Amino acid sequence: MNVEPTNRSDNAGADEAAVRRAITSSPRPAPAGRVSAAITFGWRGMLKVKHVPEQLMDVTITPVMFVLMFTYLFGGAVAGSTAEYLDYILPGILVMSVVFTTVYSGVALNTDVTKGVGDRFRSLPIWRPAPLVGALIGDSLRYFLAGFVILVLGLALGFRPDNGIVGMAAALGLVVVFSFALSWVFTTLGLLLRTPAAVLNAGFLGIFPLTFVSNVFVDPSTLPDWLQSFVKVNPISILAGVSRGLMHGGVDRNDVYIVLAVAVGLTAVFAPLTTRLYRRG
Repeated sequence: MNVEPTNRSDNAGADEAAVRRAITSSPRPAPAGRVSAAITFGWRGMLKVKHVPEQLMDVTITPVMFVLMFTYLFGGAVAGSTAEYLDYILPGILVMSVVFTTVYSGVALNTDVTKGVGDRFRSLPIWRPAPLVGALIGDSLRYFLAGFVILVLGLALGFRPDNGIVGMAAALGLVVVFSFALSWVFTTLGLLLRTPAAVLNAGFLGIFPLTFVSNVFVDPSTLPDWLQSFVKVNPISILAGVSRGLMHGGVDRNDVYIVLAVAVGLTAVFAPLTTRLYRRG
């Protein structure tokens, strides 16, 4: 009657020894590097879109609605014809639509934090900022997609910039770079506020005035003098003006430097702040 317990004990000991041999005989995997970890988290963002394709609505359907509505509702009243207004407004809509998308970077980060996903990431033996950097890399692809949809739609509607495809690509690239820097502002906001809805409301509360009180929709010369002063220093206005210059010609290099300087400044201030808040949990 004592044989069966002995056999079970021997089998358990043999199984444990086999597991230990399997673990110790294999070399320990090398820790993930900073670049590979960031790319992995960027791919995670793409997989989220794959499983929830509704997330692409803000970078596909919404930009199309903006272009069509503003061009055909206000084109005749503002510029005298929809064709002339399309030449003016399309670079501005490119800026507006991509900049709007940056708010969702903060919303997504806040969602991860409130659901406890951030705690799991912090427990991994990886470069701490990798989830943040990777998520923004993935978001940059969404920015590119939003801009690409707008430019393709513009070409279909008859938009023909003087600098052709090269100018359009340069404008899109600059807008994506600026939006990547701006998204750090909203990731900071995503770690400071308690709910995704609060991040969304606060983000658009700041983006809407900057976007609509700019040269995106109308020539600033038609505005009151006191409002023109703000529009001229508004970074969204400067970015929209540079985008028009890159597409149609006559870009001011100083404005390009200003856009890049603002992008560098936003990243230098808010990237370390976001990382510090993320580490503190």
